[in-house]
Amino acid sequence: MPDTLTQIEEYLGSEADSLLGFDAPKISKDQLHVPGPDWVDRVFRASDRPIPVLRSLQQLYDAGRLGGTGYLSILPVDQGIEHSAGASFAKNPAYFDPEKIVELAIEGGCNAVASTYGALGMVARKYAHKIPFILKINHNELLTFPNTYDQILYARVEEARDMGCVAIGATIYFGSDGSGRQIQEVSKAFARAHELGLATVLWCYLRNSGFTVDGTNYEAAADLTGQADHIGATLEADILKQKQPTTNGGYKALNSGDSSYGKLDERIYTELASDHPIDLTRYQVANGFMGRAGTINSGGGSGKDDFGQAVRTAVINKRAGGMGLISGRKAFQRPTADGVKLLNAIQDVYLSDEVTVA
Repeated sequence: MPDTLTQIEEYLGSEADSLLGFDAPKISKDQLHVPGPDWVDRVFRASDRPIPVLRSLQQLYDAGRLGGTGYLSILPVDQGIEHSAGASFAKNPAYFDPEKIVELAIEGGCNAVASTYGALGMVARKYAHKIPFILKINHNELLTFPNTYDQILYARVEEARDMGCVAIGATIYFGSDGSGRQIQEVSKAFARAHELGLATVLWCYLRNSGFTVDGTNYEAAADLTGQADHIGATLEADILKQKQPTTNGGYKALNSGDSSYGKLDERIYTELASDHPIDLTRYQVANGFMGRAGTINSGGGSGKDDFGQAVRTAVINKRAGGMGLISGRKAFQRPTADGVKLLNAIQDVYLSDEVTVA
């Protein structure tokens, strides 16, 4: 069997040298709050988070294969609502059953499982004390015709507390027509969660057809997603979930021609980030209060090279100073044993002392 670093290099293929050897980030590692075993004490003890929130965060960081490292591996399965259950579970119908979702998270060594009110509630008494639960309290809804894209509340914070969750999760579609209402709802929910001793995780997504300019979709641009993360940290999200950036220059594109959008400074693109993927993700990390609100990236949708994509995303996130990976479809849309193997491959990146923060 190859050692861990060799296996990681094989997954990265031709990008191995570029990703593992990159050591000239625009924003220095010394400016960041880098994940580690003392994360809750070092970062959150000085915050306004109530003592029960610190306990919930510690429980989250102590669980699974990454327990005690300061890094997170989370299995999120809310796609039955966000993407429709049939489309999400057709590849592996066993996951219509919430118990199979939780079992995958446990067997896969995850720190936590994130899912819907109904899914977690159905098995809470059996599993909430065995793996940390994160209740996703809002979702999109795809039965309205024509489809609309809006995050609406499906559950209350009190229900997350009552079923034994350690945290709540929510999504804001920044830039959408409903973003103002979503910001207000999530702000109230996060404040209530902290009152009840629960940690908070925010999916900081961009959603607006206007973000596509000249055929390029800037919903995953470093500058725009970084600002979404900064707003998320301002809402007191303890953990920020963000799509890993694939480009930059969203503000510049949206300010082309006669349009005027937001505010920008050219130093975003010259002094704070380069076009290297680790630099782009580090810009996200920096926007989360220099890493105090940790950035977890997603492993992307399922495809032919899921393992390579997932390991690549993990390497970029870790080397950028991020806090971990959240991977759903790549794990549950395949046989369970392969899903466990994929989750473990991601975790191996964070367990490797040879994959360092750039």
